[in-house]
Amino acid sequence: MKTDMPEVNTVEVGTVEMNMAETNMVERKTDNNIMTGTDRSTDRSMEGKTAVVTGASRGIGKAIAKKLASQGACVVINYRGNRDKAEEVRNEIEAAGGKAMLFPCDVSDFAQCEKLIKEVMKTTGRIDILVNNAGITRDGLIMNMKEEDFDSVISTNLKGAFNCIRFVSRIMLKQRSGHIVNIASVSGVMGNAGQTNYSASKAGIIGLTKAAARELASRGITVNAVAPGFIKTDMTDLLPDKVKENVIPQIPLGAFGAPEDVANAVEFLASDAANYITGQILCVDGGMAM
Repeated sequence: MKTDMPEVNTVEVGTVEMNMAETNMVERKTDNNIMTGTDRSTDRSMEGKTAVVTGASRGIGKAIAKKLASQGACVVINYRGNRDKAEEVRNEIEAAGGKAMLFPCDVSDFAQCEKLIKEVMKTTGRIDILVNNAGITRDGLIMNMKEEDFDSVISTNLKGAFNCIRFVSRIMLKQRSGHIVNIASVSGVMGNAGQTNYSASKAGIIGLTKAAARELASRGITVNAVAPGFIKTDMTDLLPDKVKENVIPQIPLGAFGAPEDVANAVEFLASDAANYITGQILCVDGGMAM
């Protein structure tokens, strides 16, 4: 996946002059398997594990589902309404030799989440990885924001993550192992005008991550979060060109990220390579929040 780089002026940093349009992201790979300089494409370190990914029918969730499947996990593709898109993700995973299954669920609904987790357990017998990715936006200035727009974003983005952790944690506690990765946002780290509801929900995800990490650590369960910045998805494609032009200068790496960038971070935190990492927030934002 490629994005067109904007025209950027030459800048001087100390005594070193660099052309950001030439240096930023020239060698950046958006669909790779490189984590630490080693090709992990045939690692399959998640063989025999079950991973539940909420909101996995498109965008970042889709990339995460495909990444975990490529490492051998049996991926549960959760979706709320668009079964056709979810089917496409499953077909892509299976075509690549992976394993996946579909489970519809509105994560904002406590009872539906309980049913989802019970059905997954009946089918697979275990849940090793939970990725809370499902999320929505209802942007607007706080002075004009409707109550239902605030409530719906909090209910899906924050309460949805709580609902899933609530039921998965009991399973992982019995297993004495598991990895939970929550998708936060740079908006939850820095705040973003016009997104008080979304920023609040993602800041809440960060607090939820840290508290849950402390509660579950004694049983070998890790809980971490990934906070994406501006990632090229269907949602960001809808942004006006003027908005994109204003955002790019705020990103030190000079470009929007790709869903695969987020998926790579999630894959690491969901793997046994991250067994000694918990309660952490990993920003995948091109340097915006540093």
